[in-house]
Amino acid sequence: MAMFQYVAMNSSGQEVKDTIEANTAEEAVQKIRAKGQYPTKVKQQAEKKAKAGKKGAAAAGGEEAGPITPKKKMPFAIGGVSQKQLVNFTRQLSTLQDAGLPILRSLQILEQQQKPGLMKAIVGGVADEVEGGGSLSEAMAKFPKAFDKLYVNMINAGEAGGVLDIILNRLADFMEKAAKLKKKVIGAMIYPGVVISIAVAIVSMIMIFVIPKFKQIFDDFNLKLPKVTQILLDFATWFGPGFGWLYMLLSPIVFTLLIKLIRMSDSGKYFVDAVKIRIPVMGTIISKGSIARFTRTLGTLISAGVPILDAINITKETSGNEVYARALGKVHDAIREGESMAEPLKATKVVDSIVVNMIDVGEETGDLDKMLMKVADNYDSDVDVAVSSLISILEPIMVVVLGVIVGFIVIALFMPMIALIQGVSGGK
Repeated sequence: MAMFQYVAMNSSGQEVKDTIEANTAEEAVQKIRAKGQYPTKVKQQAEKKAKAGKKGAAAAGGEEAGPITPKKKMPFAIGGVSQKQLVNFTRQLSTLQDAGLPILRSLQILEQQQKPGLMKAIVGGVADEVEGGGSLSEAMAKFPKAFDKLYVNMINAGEAGGVLDIILNRLADFMEKAAKLKKKVIGAMIYPGVVISIAVAIVSMIMIFVIPKFKQIFDDFNLKLPKVTQILLDFATWFGPGFGWLYMLLSPIVFTLLIKLIRMSDSGKYFVDAVKIRIPVMGTIISKGSIARFTRTLGTLISAGVPILDAINITKETSGNEVYARALGKVHDAIREGESMAEPLKATKVVDSIVVNMIDVGEETGDLDKMLMKVADNYDSDVDVAVSSLISILEPIMVVVLGVIVGFIVIALFMPMIALIQGVSGGK
């Protein structure tokens, strides 16, 4: 029999290092599990390589045994797991870990509770990986449709520190707040979007069906049309028979594709994001939302015990805005050279002085994570105010714009009609 070295977690969540005799890596994992332990690493000792190679290639060359359970077939799904499903799973897993259940048993329970679909298959796949000897973070890393890099690194930190239940709870809080902020911004855009869509539809119907009738009347009477009327009729001709409506319908799609094409390069991505944060009012919402996102992410990672340089790298990759990602990259390089975080962040000029000051205080007091979370909370509140301001500004703007459009159409159509009526009256 071969001798295997292994690292495992016992029922109390403590790390155990020991050796065990077995014919193959699969048998070693089974024996370890029979002892009530959950292996995270299994490796054959060097002196037994030759014998083990004859008995099975699972541990040949002394390499770590990989997953030994068959992988679940993932159902076809467009996109990934919904945020709501992931938050519920994280919250439930935190509760089960807090109750003292082994991680494998917790995953099996949650798999049974999931509705059929992608999330159920992924949880089952994670459970299989853990049962095969992998750690929870390694297992989750194999399912990026559900668990991104931030999630995996947080879980890894929780496993290393023996505080997985606390980390899971913080992750759930983080995702809930991020989803709440996104929902507020999207919800605020629904009302203006609906009003603008209805207004465009009504004006389009007027252009296609109503104005051509007036044009026919004007042509029958050979009226000399005012300039505004001629402009309206020309536009209606272009919009209807000239398929202008199709161009206007396709323009947002073309614009979106063009933006995506530009963002394919790093410089293009930076240019687009820099323009976005300079848009009046809307740019403020995007900017404050990005700051709230990266400070909350960084604060959550640091509080979980992730090293500051690793935390900044993860935050950089999940910031969602290239302007702030580059700023964090400069901060990372400065910290690696021995500087503090506040000064290089101030030099990037992408955040307000209040953010720099709070980070500076956090570094001096040793409560950087708490200060970052306070910055995130403050900016979340600022986003709420900015969204409310945007709605307040959009409503009168929409009324004025619609009034101008309708007024222009009415004046343009009725000026020749008045001339026609006066001509008919004079003829009598």
